[in-house]
Amino acid sequence: MDLDSLINFAYIVASILFIFGIKMLGSADTARKGNQISSIGMLIAVVAVLLTKGMDYTWIVAGLVIGSTIGAIAAKRVQMTGMPELVALFNGFGGLASLLVGWAEFAAHTDDSHIGIETGAAVVLTILIGGITFTGSIIAYLKLSGKMSGNAINFGGQKALNILIAVAIVVLGGIFATTGATWALYALIGLSLLLGIMAVIPIGGGDMPVVIAILNSFSGLAASAAGFVIANNVLIVAGCLVGASGLILSIIMCKAMNRTLGNVLFGNFGAATGKTGKVVEGEMKPASVEDAYYVLEAAQSVVFVPGYGMAVAQAQHAVKELAKILEDNGAEVLFAIHPVAGRMPGHMNVLLAEADVPYEQLAEMDDVNPIMNTVDVAIVIGANDVVNPAAVDDESSPIYGMPIIKVYEANTVYVLKRGQGAGFSGLVNSLFFRENTRMIYGDAKETITGLVTQFKD
Repeated sequence: MDLDSLINFAYIVASILFIFGIKMLGSADTARKGNQISSIGMLIAVVAVLLTKGMDYTWIVAGLVIGSTIGAIAAKRVQMTGMPELVALFNGFGGLASLLVGWAEFAAHTDDSHIGIETGAAVVLTILIGGITFTGSIIAYLKLSGKMSGNAINFGGQKALNILIAVAIVVLGGIFATTGATWALYALIGLSLLLGIMAVIPIGGGDMPVVIAILNSFSGLAASAAGFVIANNVLIVAGCLVGASGLILSIIMCKAMNRTLGNVLFGNFGAATGKTGKVVEGEMKPASVEDAYYVLEAAQSVVFVPGYGMAVAQAQHAVKELAKILEDNGAEVLFAIHPVAGRMPGHMNVLLAEADVPYEQLAEMDDVNPIMNTVDVAIVIGANDVVNPAAVDDESSPIYGMPIIKVYEANTVYVLKRGQGAGFSGLVNSLFFRENTRMIYGDAKETITGLVTQFKD
């Protein structure tokens, strides 16, 4: 077997490992092993690439050292609250890498006429998707990290401008693919980066889980296009896997937000609709940790509904401890996970897995809603829109029709919240004013720890 055949065989093995790894990510029980298998596949792919003839290892080693150092430091220092924006950055730099591959392939040809229409078209797609992914992800990062307002940014003629940019990109792409004109390539790069910004700024921060899923899909498609540019089979396969899985996840996220994928890609997604919802009457009824203890002590069934507030308070370990105490006290305990809870897909699953919460206790929204009216106590930890009854009973609400976890049907609801302000989306939650709801103000971790102490005393 010659070297080229050996490399192609390694690519096939790596692709198979990627597929099995992604499959295993579908279950919390096998997710860790799936991640390891995928990592082994990536190692095999990288080694195979390095065996390719004509490599300049000086730049490769320098890139590996610098990139690995930055990645290790970022992964070590990031808090769980910062995970969504870190994922957004990863998506963005994946897109930038693809863009640079397309650019480099063009720059490697001293005679523009040698590019060819097929290669030129692949370069155009790589730069277009990579550019949109990079700047779009940077805007998502800025919104998620609070460095930029999470509100939707809209102005007159915005859709028309986006259409004009898209048309210009198509024209420039055609010119470059057929003529190899350098000026067309640079103009294409600039407009692709601009389109990424224009596509994401009208999206509100509360819709970021869907955006991250879409940008993840785009990063995969950009990598696949880059694979066509440099004729690398494993990059094509891996990019298609990421693109397809990201698209499926995007559709799941859209369904959970009561939106369509077409609305996300081509509509004024996340923009203000003019709907503000009904004015909520009544007042929030506070409760103490001691009050909650007496109710929980007698409860036979308890459902935790985690949200971004749990990540902020880093309360997942305390929640796991309280859940174990409640189980030992004879209660059935579940964790109801909404698909868009938190700031990225799977955010709550990651937090709970970190705390070693048993997979069997995690319940999807569709599974827990039918039994919610039999639940003694529901504990909402920092969630807002995903438990807001306005989605069910207020047609004037911007979130009307959005599937929610119906905690309001539980016998008693405790909401752990820092204060009386609205959530990240800015909507007032009518759940907080319901007769069966009690508010426990303060840091969620301290509140949960206080409940644990009550049980132990």
